[in-house]
Amino acid sequence: MLYYRPRVVVAGLRGGSGKTTLSLGLLRLWNLAGINVVSFKKGPDYIDAGWMTAASGNASYNLDSFIIPQEKLLNSYIIHSEKADVSLIEGNRGLFDGVDAYGTFSTAALAKLINSPVILVVDCVKTTTTIGVIVKGINEFDPDLSINGVVLNYIANDRHKNVIRQAIEHYTDVPVLGTIAKRSEAIMPERHMGLVSQDEHGGVDSALDGISSILSSSIEVQAIYDIACHAPLIECNVVDTPKLDCDFKVNLGIIRDSAFQFYYPENLEELVKAGANIVELNALTNICVPDIDALYIGGGFPETNAIRLSENAAFRNHLRELIESGLPVYAECGGLMFLGRNIIYNNRTYTMTGIFPMDFVIESAPVAHGYTIVEVVAENPYFPIGTVLKGHEFHYSKVVNAVQSPMVFKMKRGKGIVNGLDGIIYKNVLATYTHLHALGANEWAIGLITAARREKRGGSAY
Repeated sequence: MLYYRPRVVVAGLRGGSGKTTLSLGLLRLWNLAGINVVSFKKGPDYIDAGWMTAASGNASYNLDSFIIPQEKLLNSYIIHSEKADVSLIEGNRGLFDGVDAYGTFSTAALAKLINSPVILVVDCVKTTTTIGVIVKGINEFDPDLSINGVVLNYIANDRHKNVIRQAIEHYTDVPVLGTIAKRSEAIMPERHMGLVSQDEHGGVDSALDGISSILSSSIEVQAIYDIACHAPLIECNVVDTPKLDCDFKVNLGIIRDSAFQFYYPENLEELVKAGANIVELNALTNICVPDIDALYIGGGFPETNAIRLSENAAFRNHLRELIESGLPVYAECGGLMFLGRNIIYNNRTYTMTGIFPMDFVIESAPVAHGYTIVEVVAENPYFPIGTVLKGHEFHYSKVVNAVQSPMVFKMKRGKGIVNGLDGIIYKNVLATYTHLHALGANEWAIGLITAARREKRGGSAY
């Protein structure tokens, strides 16, 4: 079938070129204008997606063709953009940057998959005419890619802007759709090679209003909207994931607070379809764990919340009691750290749950960053042995003082916890540095809900 989906991809020449600034500004301005806009993020990124959710007023979904098969990715895009007046897809890294020299899984490849027009954000620091040559080369490099406009970022003054605009107009037919002035201070605060999360920022609306105010007078917002509205039809045979037949619902706890905030909305949707009733918990303020049949702890920044996590001994002790009695728990990255003995941050030690015999030291540089591929090599409550899963890892913590423990995942790509292994297991708890996406790991949601049902019936999780 053919689907009409107004859409635009915002891409750049590199990471940090201004893609997120332009994306957030457009989302905020369209939202304030009463336009129902839905955003998507290419690449394994929770923080940008959180800001995009705040700017648009709608959930932001993931479109990463490494961790999500192409047919499911396209299917998900069609479904999640159905009720939107327009959708904006923010790319990652440079336009053609993928996992190899041929741009496999790049933003350009995604734009072609969804047949979307592209707006290119160009970093113009200390250059003029060369920008025209770069835009010409990109525009002619791939005839199947549609570059519909360019936005000039880090513009020093009017002369700088005019020379670059003239060069682009002389060498190409790509329209310049606006400029973003160079500023002495950062528009958005950054940390960990990206933005500070919206949960920790403390002034989300003020920051978004500041961005939209800057862009409203310097970007042709309506022209970009018109480009999106004239995007070609998309051919796709949509098959929505059916709800699984189940004899009863299970109560699935999810810790969601400023320490644990990294959850793909698609993951939660798939859990609900599999039979979950979502129960949200707060590890910073709850004194006990409510009546749940299983628990999912996502990633986040437990280190910046370590004092409050450490002080809330009542919650940690109750969770430990439930785990000892057989509660199924699946934890990713920050959740893994929370289940360890201690977090060591800024030379101070903070007591965590103590399920796993290891400590976590927070380093100043990434310990692991990138896509992962894992093979399930040991018995566990969630995945059959032999299952191969694609995901990603990004953390500044490293494991120290570890006692040898059973591991479930063998790393075919990526670092993992230790010695090329990931997925530490204790009773019905599985914790891993690898983040999974439910649309690329069918077994995950089914496995978690199946373990919860066994727990609800009073049986062993596996």
